[in-house]
Amino acid sequence: MEVRILVFGLRFKNIFFILIGSAMFSFGIVHFNMQNNLGEGGFTGITLLFYFLWGWDPAISNIVLNIPTFIVGWRFLSRNTFLYTVIGTLAVSLFLYIFQIDPFQLHLQSDMTLVALFAGVSIGIGLGIIFRYGGTTGGVDIIARIVNKYAGWSMGKTMFLFDAVVIATSIITYLELVEGMYTLVAVYLAARVIDFIQEGAYTARGATIISPKSNEISARIMKEMDRGVTVLQGRGSYTGEKRDVLYCVVGRNEIVRMKNIVESIDPHAFVAVTSVHDVLGEGFTLDENKRPLSD
Repeated sequence: MEVRILVFGLRFKNIFFILIGSAMFSFGIVHFNMQNNLGEGGFTGITLLFYFLWGWDPAISNIVLNIPTFIVGWRFLSRNTFLYTVIGTLAVSLFLYIFQIDPFQLHLQSDMTLVALFAGVSIGIGLGIIFRYGGTTGGVDIIARIVNKYAGWSMGKTMFLFDAVVIATSIITYLELVEGMYTLVAVYLAARVIDFIQEGAYTARGATIISPKSNEISARIMKEMDRGVTVLQGRGSYTGEKRDVLYCVVGRNEIVRMKNIVESIDPHAFVAVTSVHDVLGEGFTLDENKRPLSD
């Protein structure tokens, strides 16, 4: 049974993971970016710019800069997403403040490649977790979510383009060219990690099968693998001949078994396998009684 905060209708699990993501994001900013004079994109990059130029505390400037985005978010985001965004933004500022009190000194200045890699991974994982559980950290995150909703762009791509503008400004003002280049590496890596977490670490496989023995193949797959098979009507462009096209989604560890079944029935069958990053429904997120496999 789902556990909810009855006053706001928010899920405890979402809030918990948004807090975890905010902590990871803030840890990366303090211990990799701020300690090694590395920039960042978006509103976080602006707070770092203020920090390196005038010594303004990012924990404070993050909240101040996000006040206008809260207004935009209130209008364009759903109520729950907006509340998760407020939680995420405040949590980031809180953790930025906490981690600055007594930060670990990692002493990685001699290896900026490691700094860029760890900054990108920690920030990407943090933001990816926040996005996956319905929140944002305000700023460009809100804009990226709106663009993703109405234009279909991935959130990582939108953020990377926005980040490039902020980083260019940072290079002009306080970053050395080499530091700016390492910053771009970190930002790009973070964007890739965000997309990876958004799509999910688990990747299923979708198989398209064309064979004159489609009935036998589909029967074997359903019986031996307990996977559903959809029969589509196809027509060969050259011959004009009509034939069934089978489509089946299986787990990554099941694809070899499925191919063996097809080959044992028709060694000449056409089989095309593609990656499927998000699967919902029976056998993946629901059991045979249409109940969630996990919360």
